[in-house]
Amino acid sequence: MTAKIFAFECGQLTMPLAIFFEGKPEGVMRAPIPSFLIEHPKGRVLFDTGLNPLSDSEPVSYLGERLAKVTQVHLSEHETIDRRLESVDVDIESINFVVNSHLHFDHCGCNCRACNAQVIVQQPEWEWATQSEEQGGYIRDDYETGQDIKKINGEHDIFGDGSVVCFATYGHTPGHQSLRVRTDKGEYVLTGDACYLKKTLDEMALPGVMHDREQTIKSLEIFRQLQANGATIIYGHDPDFWPSLNKAPVAL
Repeated sequence: MTAKIFAFECGQLTMPLAIFFEGKPEGVMRAPIPSFLIEHPKGRVLFDTGLNPLSDSEPVSYLGERLAKVTQVHLSEHETIDRRLESVDVDIESINFVVNSHLHFDHCGCNCRACNAQVIVQQPEWEWATQSEEQGGYIRDDYETGQDIKKINGEHDIFGDGSVVCFATYGHTPGHQSLRVRTDKGEYVLTGDACYLKKTLDEMALPGVMHDREQTIKSLEIFRQLQANGATIIYGHDPDFWPSLNKAPVAL
């Protein structure tokens, strides 16, 4: 079986370039916050759920002073993932699975709105987010929602037919994961933050913030191999690449 992918922009973040590139370059970048709906004959999957509206309306109390100082959130009321799904006539409560690439605030901010979904996350990510004292970028209320959490290790075939497969791409965080999706047009790889930008992959231009440098490089090498085998890479926060993608209600 094959699936369809619908891409949504759920707001933007303006953050220092030093987050996206090593070497502490000056300046800022306004980056899109993507979320993706995967329609499969056996169910619906959301890959990441975007920003919580509190990140825009109450940035200091929600993000904390340190993160709010370097982060500007741009999110209108029609850009949350539940509102975006309306463009393809999908009620967020009909979502069967939420796959979080990782548990930073801009990737799981609306998990709770997919209230009937099972959340799929890598075991190391869950353990880090719920046990670590270093919570930069993690907002517990966004992922400790009481939903059913399926904690996996490595590859996980959601529908059992090879069409929608989670796989580990550690490095950005201890338990980051990406998603391979087979469609009628070919295979797509939703990288999440394991590959911020096209330049990251093309030039091995590593980000300025990494949990593990060696694992980050290993994950980029996985993407390069998938790309060489014909897969289309969808970068995590690339403001130049993002306009080239078909957006919902048109499928990728």
